[in-house]
Amino acid sequence: MLDRPLTYRLYATREGLVGGTTSSGHRITERDHFVALPSTKTVSVKGRGTFTVRVCRTDGTRCEYAPVWDVGPWNEHDDYWNPADRRATFGSLPQGVPEAQAAYQDGFNGGKDERGRTVRNPAGLDLADGTFWDGLGLNGNSYVDVTFLWTGSAPATGVVTGGAPLVVRTSASNDAPPAGLAADAAQVPIECSVRGDSVDGTTRWNRIGPGHYVSGAHLRADAAVPAC
Repeated sequence: MLDRPLTYRLYATREGLVGGTTSSGHRITERDHFVALPSTKTVSVKGRGTFTVRVCRTDGTRCEYAPVWDVGPWNEHDDYWNPADRRATFGSLPQGVPEAQAAYQDGFNGGKDERGRTVRNPAGLDLADGTFWDGLGLNGNSYVDVTFLWTGSAPATGVVTGGAPLVVRTSASNDAPPAGLAADAAQVPIECSVRGDSVDGTTRWNRIGPGHYVSGAHLRADAAVPAC
């Protein structure tokens, strides 16, 4: 049986900072695709997606699979997705509650972050501009559902290759409605495979989430994938 990864509803803000450099050493481009989490423990190596999240609109209509390439917002040592005995700081908070959220909403830590700054919003992650606008179609900062993919298990994992984000579809067809994007270098779970429309000479499609399919043409699996 698969271990389902942890999912929490969190407030997301747009990172921006085009032209800057992330904690992983990645130079931020226009409409880039990655996320930031407030812990130095979970920054993927530059150009890789060892730590990848699935972030979705709360109505589930759009999702993006994106690597963690930066640290923030607010804190740098708040791995709030971990249980108290593994959480680096703020272990008195419930699992899944960012310190910034507790500070902003409940006055935790005097309403300040780990550096003593007054917390101005409850953000638990930042989204790069492309993830924010193109992946999720957001118009403003908002709550999203975030799945921490490395906390679960699957028969295999795959790394998205090809440069541009892949379109995630609702079935194994090039004509199926889009469900979102999978960013380049994202490391995603592969639950099973099916046969579908041909893409670059392969008819194998992989299911990487509930109702989420991507062509095997640009998804390199690390193990044998069972049939759906």
